[in-house]
Amino acid sequence: MKKVVILTATRAEYGLLKPLMTGMLTDPFFDTRIVATGMHLSPEFGMTIKEIEADGIKIDKKIEILLSSDTPVAVSKAMGLAMISFSEYFEECRPDALLVLGDRYETLAVCCAAMNARIPIFHLHGGETSEGLIDEAIRHSITKMSYLHFTSTEPYRRRVIQLGEAPERVFNVGAMGVENALHVDLMTAEELSEDIGFPLGTAYAVGTFHPLTLENATAQEQMMALLNAIDRYPSMRFLFTKANADANGRIINQMLSDYAKTHVNFCLVDSLGMRRYLSALRYAEFVIGNSSSGLIEVPTFHIPTINIGDRQRGRIAGKTVISCEPAEDAIGEAIEKALDPRFREDIRTAQNPYGDGHTSEKILNVIKDVFLNDKIDLKKQFYDL
Repeated sequence: MKKVVILTATRAEYGLLKPLMTGMLTDPFFDTRIVATGMHLSPEFGMTIKEIEADGIKIDKKIEILLSSDTPVAVSKAMGLAMISFSEYFEECRPDALLVLGDRYETLAVCCAAMNARIPIFHLHGGETSEGLIDEAIRHSITKMSYLHFTSTEPYRRRVIQLGEAPERVFNVGAMGVENALHVDLMTAEELSEDIGFPLGTAYAVGTFHPLTLENATAQEQMMALLNAIDRYPSMRFLFTKANADANGRIINQMLSDYAKTHVNFCLVDSLGMRRYLSALRYAEFVIGNSSSGLIEVPTFHIPTINIGDRQRGRIAGKTVISCEPAEDAIGEAIEKALDPRFREDIRTAQNPYGDGHTSEKILNVIKDVFLNDKIDLKKQFYDL
């Protein structure tokens, strides 16, 4: 039995990782330990740890690291707390591997602690680009610390190899978000409306907007442009989730909260969770904001994504994605295109570039093969092209 720690720091991470967690927790080959940290343990971000517990998933450890601030200093301090706390946890737990997803600053700190403890790291969603964020550098740094790589597309697989990782350790398995979108038991529109306490009606949009961590003081200006643009559509309803705990995220959340108080067609929730979020996508007219979900999960539902600004610049986008500048008029034009029957018909059968929905099965098979055949050698050689 191999002891594998799975890290989750945000509601989005947990939603993506849930099928893989479930598969590993029920497989006698693994002694799976789930560790929750970051926004999961913050009341300000909805205490999403409760969602994990409500799903019946046993949490091995809850490690608090967030400060009540989102300044660059607070982010760095949170990373320091993560390194200290997880180094102690790894000494106590002594896992055979650490499995992580994505590009969060918390994840980078945890991976540093695992690297120092000589724990093999298995990384999901490497090789991607998001040029408006510090996540870009974080993601590639995690790649260089990791031993196994599970990418969501073939171009991303090639990029990880370009970073010097040996091809036999890099696997294109598709995106976990697509698997969720295809297999989760979704709620009806009526059930969803009742659950969130907001009547969605027949025409609504789903939104999430995060700050750009490589831009200085643009959060307020860009959020105002988005709110002014949706102001043009008083007959449409909008369901928004809060920004995450990046620098300036609290500015966005305060603006959203203030807007919700004065607009009856606007609903703000801390977190929808995976099932409610995917259910909301099923009936939405479009998705708006700058979350990676708009490029990865949303295309599965064949609805438009309005992708605002540079947060996802460089990431592969399918035909359903409409990219625009973070300016009121540009966002308004994108909304008009998203509502255009001709565009909607054009994307009705568009393929999602992020896989076929069998991601967790592929990952489990690779990990088992690596362990059973004793293939892990942390003395990696740099692979030259």
